[in-house]
Amino acid sequence: MPMDEIEFECEEKMDKVVDFFRSELRTVRTGRASTGLVDHLKIEVASYGSLMDLRELATISAPEPQLIVVKPFDPSTLKDIERGIEASNIGITPMSDGRIIRLPVPALSGERRQQLIQQIRKMAEAQRVAIRNARRDAKKLIDAEEKNGDLSEDDADRCRENVQELINKYEKEIDKLLDAKTEELKEI
Repeated sequence: MPMDEIEFECEEKMDKVVDFFRSELRTVRTGRASTGLVDHLKIEVASYGSLMDLRELATISAPEPQLIVVKPFDPSTLKDIERGIEASNIGITPMSDGRIIRLPVPALSGERRQQLIQQIRKMAEAQRVAIRNARRDAKKLIDAEEKNGDLSEDDADRCRENVQELINKYEKEIDKLLDAKTEELKEI
């Protein structure tokens, strides 16, 4: 496998890790209403006979800083959506008026903020480990190519350096995302 292909594959894996972390952070609740808290929820819809994302079943908006509004496309799915939100354990009790569901987002306590900060730090560390695993896989490929004689020693060293630069770049990106979410959680 050529040197640039190894680097490209490694970078692609690391990019996916950062994208996954970014999407995971959207689901972490802050003191502010965000549609990202609920749009990924899986809802069991009896009339459709399947499990669907909430965003496929309803329009989701945050008209106020402390409120999320869910308006089902099909009014018959309202009860299923309400049950799904209650079962999701996001800490928000749905209020329905027969047409739409209102989700009042309560302010976070100081203790809960600290728990969430610890949770996102663990998530960030898990993603750093995934990035290091991508580096390990790339280094194994480089070593195998060097051993087979497909890569010269200089090319292999250069490739290892490039992979290390990639890991530094993506770890900084994860740290930036973590710092931004931590600041958002600390806001009152």
